[in-house]
Amino acid sequence: MRIGQVIRKYRKRRDMTQEEMAERLGVSAPAVNKWENGNSMPDIMLLAPIARLLDISLNELLSFEKELTDLEINELVGTVNKKMESEDYAEVFRWAKKKMEQFPNCEHLHLYMCITLDGGRIVREVEDAAQYDVFLCSTWERLLGSSEEYVRTTAADALYGLYVRREQYEKAGKCLDYLSAQNPEKKRKQAFLYAKEGKNVEACKLYEELLFNSYQILSSILYSMFSMTLQEKNMEKAAYLSDKTAQLARLFEMGAYQEYVARLELAQAQKDVETTLLCAEKMIESSGQVGNYENVKLYEHMSFRELSGEFIDGMREKLTAFFRDEEEFAYMKENAQWKELLARS
Repeated sequence: MRIGQVIRKYRKRRDMTQEEMAERLGVSAPAVNKWENGNSMPDIMLLAPIARLLDISLNELLSFEKELTDLEINELVGTVNKKMESEDYAEVFRWAKKKMEQFPNCEHLHLYMCITLDGGRIVREVEDAAQYDVFLCSTWERLLGSSEEYVRTTAADALYGLYVRREQYEKAGKCLDYLSAQNPEKKRKQAFLYAKEGKNVEACKLYEELLFNSYQILSSILYSMFSMTLQEKNMEKAAYLSDKTAQLARLFEMGAYQEYVARLELAQAQKDVETTLLCAEKMIESSGQVGNYENVKLYEHMSFRELSGEFIDGMREKLTAFFRDEEEFAYMKENAQWKELLARS
């Protein structure tokens, strides 16, 4: 908020006219009007009397220097975007820089202004674009020290992009220190840098880890959606989501066991004897390969802990015990093939 807006806000709150305020301060009414309209600034010697008259602190009176609403920030950034459509980039840059100087403590304004200016020079293919690097870099580097995580990480991401364009991969890598270890973008960007530096094995390993972890997330989401539709007895959609979980498992080469888990639950809900038998056979048959990704090309650079024979045998036993549960599979107990399958397992 500008100082003129602050003066108008608190003058009206005290039910004071511009003339009354001018008289109390020993200035003319047009002078107060100019302050409020942003056409001039009060003399520095008047700041303390104005604050006392309006019963506010100097910090509150001068809040225009450090406080902007999100709407005001968006309007200023939007103005920069519009200006770049028709005006010379150098002029737009100077205008934006001046606005940033007017609000030196508004981190969000500085962050978004620089991102907008950086994107604008790329889109417009500005000549001598590198001359703006120093200002943009110094602004983002300063924002790396922000107390707000969003500001730090966004500034780091912007710096990363600039350094990558300049092929300064070591500096780009240092920007990743500001990203959370839980942020998948950190790993993806590091993999990109490895590839640029010719470290293909390291890059592939990170990309494969991202794929593997992405499956865990996507699979969990799909399964949760499937479970909800099953509880709602929406069998048509449950069948659709069951197919999606199977397709996902095939796409990410997770093995046959994962392909049939949701399909088995759907078959149980529908008391589908034929499909239950198929799923049980496939799951028992593939239970020994669960967690075995050594021969999967998609994850050939990753290291997986080898599962012991004891663990695999235990898993198969638990699976078979589950299928023998007469309450869960009461609809299967008279099926000859089912009895044979359980006898073999």
